[in-house]
Amino acid sequence: MDEGVGPNSENVNSVLAQESLELLNILSGQSSAVIMKLFQMMPSDAGCNINQASCNRSSAAVTEHIKGLLEYFRVANAADCRTFLQSMCVLCDNIPMHLESRLMSAAGYENSELSNPSVMAGKSSLPPSKQLIKRPRIDYWMQYIAEVIHSLQRRWERVSELLVSEVQLENVWVSVRTANRARVRPDQTPGPGDKRARTPEPDWDYGSMDSRVTLENFLQGCAGKVTVLVGPAGSGKTLLMSCLGQQWAHGLGPVPSSCLFVLLEFRQLNILSRPLSLSELLLRHYVPVKHSDHEKEAIVDYLLSNPEQSCWVLDGYDEFHNKITKQDLQIELLDPEKPLPVADLISGLLNRLLLPGCTLIVTCRVRDVLDLEGMSDKVGLLLGWDCQEIKEYVDNYFFKKGHSANRALGVKAAELLVSSGHLLAMSSLPALCNMTCICLEYLLLESRNPGGTSIPKERSETRLKVGESEKKEPQIRKLEDTEEGGYVQREDQGRSYEGMMMDGTIKRPPPPHTQAQIPSTLTQVYLSVLGAFLSRDLDTRGNNDKLNTMKLTDILSQHRSELGELSKLAWNGVEESKILFMNEDITQNVIEFSIRKGLFSQVELRCEDGMLVNSYCFTHLTLQEFLAALRIMTSDDVSDMHLKKRFSLRTRWMTRSDRRTVFTDSLHLFLCGLASPYCTPALVHLARTSGGTGGPIWVEKRQSLVLNLLTKLCQSNNLTGPKILELCHCVQESQDHQLAKQVVGVRPTLELRNIRLLPNDIDALAFVVNSVDNNGVGLDFRACSMDSECLDVLPRCQYIHYLSFCSRKYGDKFAEKLSSILPKFKSLRKLEFCGASLTSTGAASLASALPNCPEVTEINLSDNNLKDGGIKPIAELFTKLPRLVLVKLGQNNSSLEAVNFLIGKMSSFSNIEQIHADGMKELTVTISQKSDLDSHKTKCEPTISLLNQKWSRSDMQQLANSLARCPALSIVNISGGHLDVDTLRMLIEFLPKFKITKKIIVNDSGLTMEGLVSLTALLSDCPTVVELRIRLQSPAQVSIAFSGGRKNTNGVSKVLCLRCCGLLPTHLERVWRSLGTCPDLTFLDVSSNCLGNNGLRKLLDILPRLSVIQEINASNNGSGKERVVMLAGALCSQNSLTEIHISDGETEQVILKFCHGERDENHQKKLFRMNNSSLLPSDMTTLCKRLVLCHCYLELDLSYCLLTDKAIENLLKVLPKMTSLQRLNVSHSITSTTGALALVRCLNVSQRVTSVELRPHAESFITFDSVKAKETSCRLTHCSLQGDNLERLLDILQQGPKLSDLDLSSNQLEDEGVKKFVDRLQKLKITSYVNLSNNGLTQKGLLDVANALCICNNVSGVDISLKAEDRCVIWSTQYEDCVKTLSVTDSGLEHDHLVRLAEIMSVTPSPIKLEFQNNLLQSDWIEDFLKLLNSGQRGFSMSIDERWIRSEEAVSLLCRCLHLSSNIHTIRVHHTTLHLSLMESTELTSVSLVDCAVEGHHLASMKSIIQRCPLLTQLDFSYNNLGIDGAEFLCSVLPSLPNLTSLSIGSKEASVAVVEKLSEALVQATAIQCLNLSGHAVSDMAAKIMTRMLPRLRSLNLSHCEWSASGGLQLIQTLGECVSLEGLCLDCLQLNEESRMALAQALRKINSIRSLKLNKIATAMGPSQTNGVLDLLAAMEGLNRMQDIELNGWMMGDRGIEELTRHFPVWMELRRISLSKNLISDLLGEMLLEALKSCTHLEELHLPSNSLGDVTAARMALVLASLTNISVLDISENRIGHEGSVSLSKAIMCMKNLTKIDLTSVGTSKLCPVAASLAHCPLLQDVRLGWNNCGDKVALELVRVMPLCRKLKRIDLESNAISVSGAEALVKALQSCPAVQIIRLWRNNVSTTKAQTLSLKERRLNFSST
Repeated sequence: MDEGVGPNSENVNSVLAQESLELLNILSGQSSAVIMKLFQMMPSDAGCNINQASCNRSSAAVTEHIKGLLEYFRVANAADCRTFLQSMCVLCDNIPMHLESRLMSAAGYENSELSNPSVMAGKSSLPPSKQLIKRPRIDYWMQYIAEVIHSLQRRWERVSELLVSEVQLENVWVSVRTANRARVRPDQTPGPGDKRARTPEPDWDYGSMDSRVTLENFLQGCAGKVTVLVGPAGSGKTLLMSCLGQQWAHGLGPVPSSCLFVLLEFRQLNILSRPLSLSELLLRHYVPVKHSDHEKEAIVDYLLSNPEQSCWVLDGYDEFHNKITKQDLQIELLDPEKPLPVADLISGLLNRLLLPGCTLIVTCRVRDVLDLEGMSDKVGLLLGWDCQEIKEYVDNYFFKKGHSANRALGVKAAELLVSSGHLLAMSSLPALCNMTCICLEYLLLESRNPGGTSIPKERSETRLKVGESEKKEPQIRKLEDTEEGGYVQREDQGRSYEGMMMDGTIKRPPPPHTQAQIPSTLTQVYLSVLGAFLSRDLDTRGNNDKLNTMKLTDILSQHRSELGELSKLAWNGVEESKILFMNEDITQNVIEFSIRKGLFSQVELRCEDGMLVNSYCFTHLTLQEFLAALRIMTSDDVSDMHLKKRFSLRTRWMTRSDRRTVFTDSLHLFLCGLASPYCTPALVHLARTSGGTGGPIWVEKRQSLVLNLLTKLCQSNNLTGPKILELCHCVQESQDHQLAKQVVGVRPTLELRNIRLLPNDIDALAFVVNSVDNNGVGLDFRACSMDSECLDVLPRCQYIHYLSFCSRKYGDKFAEKLSSILPKFKSLRKLEFCGASLTSTGAASLASALPNCPEVTEINLSDNNLKDGGIKPIAELFTKLPRLVLVKLGQNNSSLEAVNFLIGKMSSFSNIEQIHADGMKELTVTISQKSDLDSHKTKCEPTISLLNQKWSRSDMQQLANSLARCPALSIVNISGGHLDVDTLRMLIEFLPKFKITKKIIVNDSGLTMEGLVSLTALLSDCPTVVELRIRLQSPAQVSIAFSGGRKNTNGVSKVLCLRCCGLLPTHLERVWRSLGTCPDLTFLDVSSNCLGNNGLRKLLDILPRLSVIQEINASNNGSGKERVVMLAGALCSQNSLTEIHISDGETEQVILKFCHGERDENHQKKLFRMNNSSLLPSDMTTLCKRLVLCHCYLELDLSYCLLTDKAIENLLKVLPKMTSLQRLNVSHSITSTTGALALVRCLNVSQRVTSVELRPHAESFITFDSVKAKETSCRLTHCSLQGDNLERLLDILQQGPKLSDLDLSSNQLEDEGVKKFVDRLQKLKITSYVNLSNNGLTQKGLLDVANALCICNNVSGVDISLKAEDRCVIWSTQYEDCVKTLSVTDSGLEHDHLVRLAEIMSVTPSPIKLEFQNNLLQSDWIEDFLKLLNSGQRGFSMSIDERWIRSEEAVSLLCRCLHLSSNIHTIRVHHTTLHLSLMESTELTSVSLVDCAVEGHHLASMKSIIQRCPLLTQLDFSYNNLGIDGAEFLCSVLPSLPNLTSLSIGSKEASVAVVEKLSEALVQATAIQCLNLSGHAVSDMAAKIMTRMLPRLRSLNLSHCEWSASGGLQLIQTLGECVSLEGLCLDCLQLNEESRMALAQALRKINSIRSLKLNKIATAMGPSQTNGVLDLLAAMEGLNRMQDIELNGWMMGDRGIEELTRHFPVWMELRRISLSKNLISDLLGEMLLEALKSCTHLEELHLPSNSLGDVTAARMALVLASLTNISVLDISENRIGHEGSVSLSKAIMCMKNLTKIDLTSVGTSKLCPVAASLAHCPLLQDVRLGWNNCGDKVALELVRVMPLCRKLKRIDLESNAISVSGAEALVKALQSCPAVQIIRLWRNNVSTTKAQTLSLKERRLNFSST
């Protein structure tokens, strides 16, 4: 560009000629008024012509006139030309500054007088004042630009002083940002709080090959726009902006020299705290000027008038303390003269509210682009250096040293650098490359010359150093500003690094001894860098430095104090986000030290007052962070809590919610690195300060804390992808392999999704991944940006079993590169390359590499563009990969040709298990392993699924041919593709050739009725087709099932299902014709069609043709009520038709079931079920009359039908004729009491009725016998039987047959109704019981019911409870003069009620048994009741149970009763119950007070009464606390009882005094024959006395007695003299050998014994137990009168059982035997049972707790059948199995007298046969089946048995597996079993809540443990 010249230095006409073209463009844009004024300066003759021509408004004409104007003055004289140029500069707008300056310089300042009058005539008419305004303003502006130029040049001189080489903008590359709308956020893995609060990074991407340009080109066209240049810290942004300013100052570069270049640094703006105007910002703080206010005003005025002539460079927005936001609202422009905060001024510029039209260039880091969204017009990423550029810089660096040795050192340094991943990544940033060179120089010199050396000075560089190199083809290089290590993390590095080695965990080969050791982690690199800086010593002039090569620890120790202050400064700066430090922040000596060592850079700052001051910053931000980390690890200034707060994973992917910081967020990385053992020595040296915490302990503590924090992060399972990657970096820094194992232990697959990966990221992953050894780990790179350098490093990750690459960024080139490294992954099992841009070329590359990965099991190449050609090379892998099981190839633009190719593979490769294709979306091949095939006896046939395909006839033919060639297939699914008739027929034609074992599925295929008919023929034409299911309505379904590969298909059942097909009767005929002869059809479903009655009739007509049909479903066909009669007729006429199901509920149901067999027609059962229907009376008559024709057993089910009274009446009319009817079910069909009573009339209508059970809105049924019923059961509950309804019922019952039982519970009878019923009870024929429970009875009703005992001869008992149970049962008997029982429980009786009951009982002719329990009776009430009773000759027995009858009250009550009544025959108090028996004219014979807490002194009141009863024969005071007082009482009364034959004083506690006191009295009481002294202690003296009385005894009980050896021996020896002894009980006695021999001798002498109880005495016999047992058993040989024997706990074993069984043949009178815990084996049990055959009178058999099994049970089935008197059977706690259960059931069937059976814990849960057999035991009262894990089946079997066992009182089912269902069934059964008192269900599968509900519903269920 030409420079401007003065008016005398250049001809003005020449200037005009040179600038004519630009002036033409300028004048063309001016207003017409300006043009006219310029035209007027021409002479009048020329001007007139122009004025006339100017009337032409066309632009072309105006342009031509302007050309003429310029041409005129170009040739005019110089004075006219000067005047023209001066006027044009004043009048015209938008003249560029450089042009205006040149024109004004050529024209001059003054308007000289012109000699030519023609010119004067044409001179401008502008006033002189107007002509002289603009010039001075332009001059001031130009003067300010000159000062700015000077300032920028001076700045560049200062900055460039330390450069290694020149900066060339044409060699600096930028990647232009492009929109990437598909990416929403950098990481798609959600974090715990990452739901809505986070905003992702900008929706842009960098790195397209087409988007990279040089920086110079990038800035071209930026005029008037906002351009953003981003790059990491240290990438040279500030240096480049300075260089840009320097080029502008020289008229070079992309910024026009006419613009004002304003370079503002945000670090400078941070110190401006007060508001200021735009002019103050420019003229005071940018480049201050010493002009007058007028001059300043002129400059600002020009700027505001021409904002487009200014370029504002805002450098380092990442360092700005404030945040800029976009102004969304349209607001007015800001006032430039108004003082504003500096943030508002910058925001105004960026939002175009200040200087709109100016050029803006902003530099920042990548993360800060978020703030500038919507304001920037253009964004570019500053690219870093590639490997070649780094080498060039290293070469230049060492070349500056000037010695050949340093050049050689540079070559070695370059080799080391490219071999280290960390150093290479650092060097991609220019600022850090300089630090790397310093570090390498130090390391090389240290390794070569440990003694230290001095080398020439090298220029320290902290900004951009771009090496000089020849211009070459640029390549993509990307830098990412990282929040946790911008110095190493680059977002994209587009060229490979030669010699790169980044293996994370595999140690590199040791370098030669002449090479330096390269640090293995980033932290170690920085530690070496610190050592390198400290080893330098720059002189004061900065001309040279000296390098000291001492050891690192020595250097650190030498500068410990300075490092302490520096690290503290660094830490404070990190805490305060401060990077610039003033003089007052640092001591002067540290400043000088830091500058001398190169740790500090000096920065000029302009204060608010305009003064320049020096400030300082660390050489790089990461160096400050590293020193801060050193402070944390070596000083206690930072607490543990503060460290925990600062320690977090900060990733380089920022979001809007993340806190902004000026730093690179590398602190946590350095902390992890410093926690490694490598750094410990250095930390220990730094920690040993004079006032510090000192040494190793502190360092170890801090390192442990950091590792613990890192461990928690490793164990966390909610980290996002970026944080997982950052965690890997941290673990790599720590060099802790255990932490690495924890990372992959928590997450076996590392999901790094949608982020840009760098080679050093892969290096960090390698360190973590390689810690798993052979366990394997997965890497998911879904949507990640990754270049070839990353793939070069990826093989360093060993043990990878899963790799995933899913992104459109990955194409054939990427696949080709990946293929080159895949063979290195020997453990790879799964490869995903989906959602990419792969074609057949890339697929071929992968297919060529994958055979080298033998462990691959799954390949996913879906969502690419392989097409058919790409599928084929992948298919060839099937045979090459032995472990391959799954291949996904969907969404690849393939066609059916590819699918057919895969199907063709089946014939040659039999391991293909499934081929699945879904249109264009899915294509999957599943392959089975050979090992899997070998492990199964039968091979699973493959399946083919081709969904949603577009079929044509040719396509189907091609597929059919392929299928026909396939081996056996399991399933073929071709659903979703439209099949026209021709295509379907093509399939049907080939179908017999297919080898299909299961089915073909053709859903949603557009099948028509014609196609349906065609398919139907397959059942008869194709023998292998066994099932055809078709549905034409949506969802349309077609399924063709095959016979499973069986060759012989004769007799195979076939199924035809035509549901929802819209079939009409005419269609049905076509189906029958197509079906032809299909004799094997077993199931036909034509439901949900439109057949109607006609279609149903046609269906019934073809029944004879269906010879093996089993079920026909004709539901939902719109048939009317005619179908009922039609189907009833078919049921009667068709022998094979056995069941009809009709329902008119929500869905119409018509189901026919058949049974084809040889059964007798008369015994065949048929069912006609009609539910949810409304039967009119006429319909009922017609239906029943039709069913009369049925001669088989018939069940008529009319449940859930609406039966009117008239319909019931019509039913009853026909009922006598329905002789085959066995059951009538009307459940939920009776809605009123009237209807129920109407049905009860069936008792009078039909004599075959066996039971009637009716309940409105519940289960109700009537059963019939084939002949006249002997007895009938009637249950009518939950009705309203009041008034006339009760009378009607009683009339019906009175006229009806004999009833076994009548249940009228829950009928609201109340007292009045019950009285009416009782009054007519005598006329009713009831043989068992009447249940009147839950009818609201009161005590008044109770008396009426009790009166039935008096007025009804057949009433045998009344059982009443008025409280919660509300129970009232009247028992009947067929026998006269039986004992009648009245049981009243919990009824709250009053005195009057007792009086009335006494009156009723007194007039009852039969013997009476009264039972009162818990009725709150008082003592005097009982006495009055006893007075009123008139026992007569028939006798009374009475028991009264009240809690207060205890202790002294019990004695008192007994005495008063004896005093009041002389008819008491026996009186007894047991626990809390008083038992009395009364008989007129009788004497008291027995008095008992047993276990009722009576003490000896209580008996004194009885003395006089006892003494007045000389006929008393029995006294029993057992199990009380008699003591001496009791013994004295007995001694006083015994002499007055000459007829006393039995005395029982058994005790719970042993007492010597009692027996000693009584012994003499007992000897004197010669009438006593039965004596019970159990539980007492017998002294030797007492034993000696008792020997005198024992010989006369007939019964003796000495169980649980205590005595001495001699005393016991005396007593036992005396037993031999008891020749009349019939009963002997010696349970639990301690017998020694001598006593045992004496007992054996005694037994041989006592031949009269009938009852012998020797339980648990064998255990005390010692070592000779076996012989002792045999001796005792042998001694029983002569006991021929034995009736009861108990030998429990003898452990006698097989020999003992053999000895015992020898006696059975002579024990003909044996009635009871108990042998628990005797080690009886299963075989000996069989012997025992066989021996018992001779004991025909046996009543009780107790064999619990032995080892009996199925063999014994089998013998029971044979033996117990002959022992018909057995009433008790106990075989609990044995080992009986299922077979034994069956055998036992056979035995039980023969035990008609059985009352109790105990099968607790018998070892099997399969007790259904046993439960069923109990129905044969009518006397059964107690059943115990607990602890057997029985389920509901046993419970249901008991439910069936319970009504048959009318005396059943107790069932124990605790600890089983009965569920709620079984419990509810038991509740239901209890309704018909009033005699049952309790069913125990503790520990079953019933929840506590449900148990409580069931207990409230039926109180006889007990779910508690007691």
